[in-house]
Amino acid sequence: MKVAVLTGGSSTERELSLASAKNVCAALEEAGHRTVLLDASSDLVSALRVERPDVCFNALHGKLGEDGTVQSLLEFVGVPFVGSPSGVCPRAWDKSSLGSEMAAYRAITGDEPTASWPQGVCIAREAFESMGAATAFDLVEDRVIGGYPVAVKPAHGVSASGVRRVDSVDQLGEAVSDALSFDDAVIIEQWIDGVEVTVPVLGSGWDAYALPPVEIVAKEGFCDTVACRTPGAVELFAPVRPASLSNDEADAQAIRAEIERAALEVCRAYQVRDLARVDLVWDGAQARVLEVDVSPSLAESSPFSLACEASGLSLSGVLNELVSQYAR
Repeated sequence: MKVAVLTGGSSTERELSLASAKNVCAALEEAGHRTVLLDASSDLVSALRVERPDVCFNALHGKLGEDGTVQSLLEFVGVPFVGSPSGVCPRAWDKSSLGSEMAAYRAITGDEPTASWPQGVCIAREAFESMGAATAFDLVEDRVIGGYPVAVKPAHGVSASGVRRVDSVDQLGEAVSDALSFDDAVIIEQWIDGVEVTVPVLGSGWDAYALPPVEIVAKEGFCDTVACRTPGAVELFAPVRPASLSNDEADAQAIRAEIERAALEVCRAYQVRDLARVDLVWDGAQARVLEVDVSPSLAESSPFSLACEASGLSLSGVLNELVSQYAR
């Protein structure tokens, strides 16, 4: 098949996207496909119409690649693509939608719940700029269960951009301003301490399955934007180390299974397709979900690639299966 791999773009994730696309092209070519690398620029539609690919693989990360923009474009021009459709992406891109999406899913299915998530509030930029929301910062301690510390983060974004731990009301103003420099809405929610884990997921609906959860360990502090983008600042363990979950081997395996179930529940709730990655924290009692990523990095050292390796799968085999289902 001729596969167009979308890359680059104008978001802050451009370099990550380029690294992802390079690895995707190599894996697809190893599987016997022809690839054409297309930058997500103003010439993208023209390039797609000239190249006429059999299928697209979206290696764009961040805004435009994950918020439904490029997906709606591909649907419009009639090019099939790997990954979630445009109707799913904006909901997954919005971190504040997690509670309502999960509640709606459980109401429909009646499934026994596994995943949980931090409680918090989402406030729009206009509420701060035009309506004086900042004068009510004293209410945060009562509005967020457990009070301080809290997490402040943009409602939309990737790579922990703009995420801060806030230990007192005096730190809220600066943290909110920083989050709003990335987005038009800010989330203030419970801070969750525990084992940071990301779970890559393959497939769709009830046929989806979890790859081995990957443990994320920041050498200092937590995995914020600086740590994510600083070589050597974060260690990845695929799969998550049993001792990080429990000193008892059987308990550790049970916890890992619960983490995987939580990730799958979230993917089904959002109706993600083909591949995704769910970020969460095991707090010692529950899998606390933070977000779902519909366009996870597939760079050589990414959690997704490491999870494939840990499960005995080759990336070329995984990507071959994903693109081949769209053969026309």
